[in-house]
Amino acid sequence: MTSLTKDAIKKSFMKLLNQKQINKITVKEIVEDCGINRNSFYYHFDDIPSLVEEILNEQADALVQVSGENTDIYSSILAAMDFALQNKTAMLHIYNSANKNVFERYLSRIAHRTVTEYFNAFVKDSDLCEDDKQVIVMYYKSLLVGFVIEWLGSGMKYDLSIQVQRLCELFEGTTEIALGRCRRKEN
Repeated sequence: MTSLTKDAIKKSFMKLLNQKQINKITVKEIVEDCGINRNSFYYHFDDIPSLVEEILNEQADALVQVSGENTDIYSSILAAMDFALQNKTAMLHIYNSANKNVFERYLSRIAHRTVTEYFNAFVKDSDLCEDDKQVIVMYYKSLLVGFVIEWLGSGMKYDLSIQVQRLCELFEGTTEIALGRCRRKEN
């Protein structure tokens, strides 16, 4: 039963967050929306920021599993961005709130895991040195995080999936070039 209550709280919060800014949402509104009392909310969460953090962490865990199933970087990135794309207003409200640092940690975690999962699948038979691998992962993670932050900063006024697809097209083959340079360095 407590799992159902916790899920109801999260669902109500996301519904409200897609309607208004986070600093305008109260615990009272959340509990009224899902039909529970305040004590039930505080049994599960310390406050609204802890609720936000749990939702983002759960999404991060779920998205990492999905991105690991994809075989190309574009599909992996889109899978990781799916929650943000489905909840654009809510993500913008979190990004523009005091919880921005929680969102940026979430974004960094998602991007790092997505790129690492893809990269591990891409070079699974390689004897690439770990330092070079981490530099390449950091590069692509930073690129992805930068794209998403730029998109959020612009108020999500353009289709990020088109931009990411174009990025993947323009830079196709660069990972292979980097890997070739890593291998030459090792020889």
